[in-house]
Amino acid sequence: MDASLDRRTGIKRESDNMKLMIDNLDGKGLQDYTAAIDMSQLPQLRRKLNVRTELELSLVSSGEDFVVPARGARVRFGRSNGKEMFYGQVSSDVKHEYLGFGEKGPVYRYTFVAFSDEASLDQKPVPALPPFVNRGAGEALQWVTDTLLPNAFDTSGIQAGDNVPWYACRSGSRWSDVAADLSILARANYRLENEAISFSPLGSSVLAIDESTENGASLSLQRGDHSLNDITVLGRIEPSMYVKDYFVGDGFSLKFYLSQVPFTRSSRTLVDEEFSGLDATRWVVNDPLSVVGASGGKLTVTGGNGVDGATRIEFHESMELGGALVLQHGDVEFGGPSSGILGGLYSEEISASGCLAGFLVTPIGSSSQIQPLINGRVSGTDIFTQSGHHYVLTTRIYASEVYRAAQRFHSIAHPWGAGRGAADPTADARIVLEIHDMNPADPATVVGTSTVLYDDIVSNVPGFCRYSLVNAMDMQCSIAFTRITQAMDALVRSCASGQIFRTRLTGSLADGGECRLTEEPSLYFYPSNVPDPNELIHVSYRSRSRARARVMDPVSIVAHRHGSDDGVRGAVRQVLLPSPRTSADCEHAALALLDDATSNSWQGRYQIWNSALPGDAEDVFPGDAVQVNAESQGANFEAIVREVQIRVRDLEEEAAAYTIRFADEAAEPLSFVFGNDLGAAPQDLIASEKSSIGQTFLPSLPFAEITKVSSTAVTVDVGTDPQADGGIEVRRTDAGWGLTNDRNLIGRFESRSFSVDRFARTQDWYLRQYDAAGRYSRYSTALHLDYPL
Repeated sequence: MDASLDRRTGIKRESDNMKLMIDNLDGKGLQDYTAAIDMSQLPQLRRKLNVRTELELSLVSSGEDFVVPARGARVRFGRSNGKEMFYGQVSSDVKHEYLGFGEKGPVYRYTFVAFSDEASLDQKPVPALPPFVNRGAGEALQWVTDTLLPNAFDTSGIQAGDNVPWYACRSGSRWSDVAADLSILARANYRLENEAISFSPLGSSVLAIDESTENGASLSLQRGDHSLNDITVLGRIEPSMYVKDYFVGDGFSLKFYLSQVPFTRSSRTLVDEEFSGLDATRWVVNDPLSVVGASGGKLTVTGGNGVDGATRIEFHESMELGGALVLQHGDVEFGGPSSGILGGLYSEEISASGCLAGFLVTPIGSSSQIQPLINGRVSGTDIFTQSGHHYVLTTRIYASEVYRAAQRFHSIAHPWGAGRGAADPTADARIVLEIHDMNPADPATVVGTSTVLYDDIVSNVPGFCRYSLVNAMDMQCSIAFTRITQAMDALVRSCASGQIFRTRLTGSLADGGECRLTEEPSLYFYPSNVPDPNELIHVSYRSRSRARARVMDPVSIVAHRHGSDDGVRGAVRQVLLPSPRTSADCEHAALALLDDATSNSWQGRYQIWNSALPGDAEDVFPGDAVQVNAESQGANFEAIVREVQIRVRDLEEEAAAYTIRFADEAAEPLSFVFGNDLGAAPQDLIASEKSSIGQTFLPSLPFAEITKVSSTAVTVDVGTDPQADGGIEVRRTDAGWGLTNDRNLIGRFESRSFSVDRFARTQDWYLRQYDAAGRYSRYSTALHLDYPL
């Protein structure tokens, strides 16, 4: 193949002459090294999908003035018209090889590898950032990029992509690790070219390959059978049963043993800030009058412009209002009468009217009044500040659902912007606002119990909120710390004789807590807060189990049946990324996998000169789509380029041989990372058909509770009316569910409230809804009673 001819016209092209330019960072700028390229070992480029690009080079010294490229030297390789094939830096030690003695002295060959600009970003480990919450994948990538090397790259080509419910950078991870993860989460590809970063959908550019044309002569294909129609997906540990444990105090017992191991999440502490400064990776500061400062372990606010929302210190990530969330807004000391909102959660704009929950501070004479602000209105009780006192303001949120956004999963049929996922769950939340008033002159107040200003249920809270530590109209205060933690997802309530139920504050004694939950599992009250005799204690939480789901495609199963073959083509997949946090997530991950589990899978290799690339293509990159038409092999499919190898054959004529490797989703999934922990794959998991996802299970009973206890019976209210054609099934253990199994059955009831027998001090009841079609709730509700007879 004559590389000097244009393969489409047969006419010899005018050469642009490939150029190799290297800046050794010695102040001389880019220098032309083209003449030094070893003609026996011409440059090779290796591009892989969502992996850094490599350029391998060999240079031969051309005289005494030859400068050996230094590690970190900037490298440009491309055409003289500015079309770059590679831009990066020398990232390996240069290998020296003595070739002999020439006219100008000793001759050496210098071989090295240059990497694209991921190398400069990867030199800086990603710092400990708060998890990204409900953000576009591209937005998260841009934030990490700007954190590591602000203003170093043109990031205008980073598109937002699909929202990611939750993503935490792994400790010690590199920029390229984060970029690869986010590319999987959004079904995207990233690229670094000429100091610019792009993040865009896979397949944005399409290369047509047709064997009927000259361009198809070097096409090789491989077909496989990767058909799947029965997929079990295993995810993370999920919140499963709804559990309510009932105890009664005796005046001296401090410890009460829980019936189940509560679900707990990783990354418990989201923020622990002591204000040696204002960390730009955490806080966004709007300070028009320069009244905000941070140093010496204190955040200070000394004024404001009187406008609601104008002077604020806002956490840069959203707060997911799921499970138990504890926000300690700091040890606050007031220096004078103040006006504003501290520790505000806002559904949209930062303003008093849009405040879901916060502490409203208003001036009263020479001091201030602190009141709870709930849904933009003053609620609950208040306190008045005193000079010299310190106040720890805490917001506790106990949402009825742990996760407020479903994970999104992608396939060819559900690409960027159209991922599969369950509906985002709605939730009510109990919100508790408390203040721990500490008087430095009275050490006993340091471990005193906090004062609860507000404790009630707020219906249908938003899934995500903005958090503004300070919204100052005219604030005179200092704040010593701010801490945000995901607490153990359990709500403790108690009711002393003749009183109403109140929320018991969990946490350390120094933070004003009354009790704590341990891994035993148990509930432990501090000695100063021992429950009174006959004080009723309720603990509500979720138990934990492995998220899992099995989904079948009955149409495909029937199509594959033949003789003794039942047609099932099954597989078990542990999905690590995108992470299925619930069994509902596992269902949609299985659906996405079934989307790509076609009868045939295709992968192939295409070799061609750069001058003969089909259509108007000037170059090919991983992440491009290829549309293949090869009638001789029965192939007509679309795939994604996974790797491009470029071997430069002639610098003057710009001739380069391209080897393009591609594959479709069935051959090599692009939107998932799989693990190998398949030991927990259940044998009796209920299989759902593709068409019935979202309809296989009935709603669970999260609000079921015991309403009356006697020595021989308990009364249960399930919180909702049963199905018209079904009812509530009650069992002694969480097993055997079904209308044909009566082994551990206590009874089936068709009313919302009913009574069951009690035989012992400690007893358990497990509840699920059912209907005439044999459908049941996905999760059980467990009611555990430990009362004296």
